[in-house]
Amino acid sequence: MATGHGPSHGRADELFRHVTADKAAMYRAIMDVFAAAKRQYRLQLRPDEVLAEAAWQGVRPTREELALALAQLTEWGNLESQPDMARVATLADYYRARYLYRLSRGGEAVEAGLAVFEQTLRHRAELQTVALEDIDSRLQALRRLIVEDVLDVAKAHEILRDLVRVFEDLAANAQAFMAGVARSLELQQADASAVAAYKRRLIEYLERFMGDLIRRSDAIARTLQELSVSVDVVLEQIAQREARDAAPADADERADEARRRHDAWRERWKGLRGWFLATGAEPPQAELLRARARAAIPQLLSAIAAVNERRSGRSDRSADFRVLARW
Repeated sequence: MATGHGPSHGRADELFRHVTADKAAMYRAIMDVFAAAKRQYRLQLRPDEVLAEAAWQGVRPTREELALALAQLTEWGNLESQPDMARVATLADYYRARYLYRLSRGGEAVEAGLAVFEQTLRHRAELQTVALEDIDSRLQALRRLIVEDVLDVAKAHEILRDLVRVFEDLAANAQAFMAGVARSLELQQADASAVAAYKRRLIEYLERFMGDLIRRSDAIARTLQELSVSVDVVLEQIAQREARDAAPADADERADEARRRHDAWRERWKGLRGWFLATGAEPPQAELLRARARAAIPQLLSAIAAVNERRSGRSDRSADFRVLARW
């Protein structure tokens, strides 16, 4: 426990200790207050301000517990402190420890890194709960339109434009996910405390990723197979509608413009099919993504095992192996 309150820059391993310490929830609640203060351009905080503003999980700490936690974060280098001379009115106040706290440079770096990680994780989660669900719902809406006696071309055009936009986001996020998993595997060479801070969270995310992708991609593939029989007529009518909006000079130019736009829509549809349906000898892109995520889990567990050995000098990996056994 800290005994002094002087400025401390902290080593990298010390700066991450609060994430895995016994009172991690309290430490994170405190650091969230300082991160918010930084965004609000507040230079320093008093303990009573931290006590009032933090989102405590469970029982609110006492002033003494908060003081000890602030001192510990200062010792690890996440915070810096200085005497609160503004509240010194008597000699007794002078000798009573009162401090102002602010984020250290190392603490700022840690908070920025954790914020990016959490944001990235939420962004990947949206890939499953939003993008795939949206693609499925729009394909279902398109299927309902096609079976009507008279096709509402404007409505079909709106659905397909929205479908393309969502699908482009899905493909971009999938590429980011693949790169993100590769970066996570490289963390076996990084600081042990930093890896331990989110190893279980990443594995749980991969498990959810797999389940959602398998469930939704199979349903999407079936809908695509059904639509592919008659969708080309819809794409042609949409292309003609777009060509009218382009307002070419004569009939030949309108026909050429309609053909170009029809080819563009067919190419988009082919790309969507290729993501969820096999094309020739090539497996669907969604299947490749599943395989990449599946392969990442034992690799990540191996990296975690190496980290555990470095941290403790022994192999206590039963929980990790149970996860591996499920795969």
